[in-house]
Amino acid sequence: QVQLVESGGGLVQPGGSLRLSCVASASMFSFNAMGWYRQAPGKQRELVAAISSGGIPSTYADSVKGRFTISRDNAKYTVYLQMNSLKPEDTAVYYCNAANPSLGWSPIRNDWGQGTQVTVSS
Repeated sequence: QVQLVESGGGLVQPGGSLRLSCVASASMFSFNAMGWYRQAPGKQRELVAAISSGGIPSTYADSVKGRFTISRDNAKYTVYLQMNSLKPEDTAVYYCNAANPSLGWSPIRNDWGQGTQVTVSS
């Protein structure tokens, strides 16, 4: 049973911004680190950013450092990804999942939500 709902994607010009949201079930969200992952056409899914259950620490892929910010609202079971200075290479479907900090912030669950499409193009 899918327990993740991502939203906030869209079409944006290079240099633009988007804010993604992911609402998770309480059982998944509570006490778990959460991560954002993305999958571009023809490529493997990769970690974009992750945040611990308490908000610190967090981690970012080198390609998004300084441009993306991950945050979470534990009261709303929601994790956010603020994406600034977007580039065409950020185009992908973005997913969230619970993450395991002890295993390189790898996703915990094998089932995923529908994701949200981000397209960066002029």
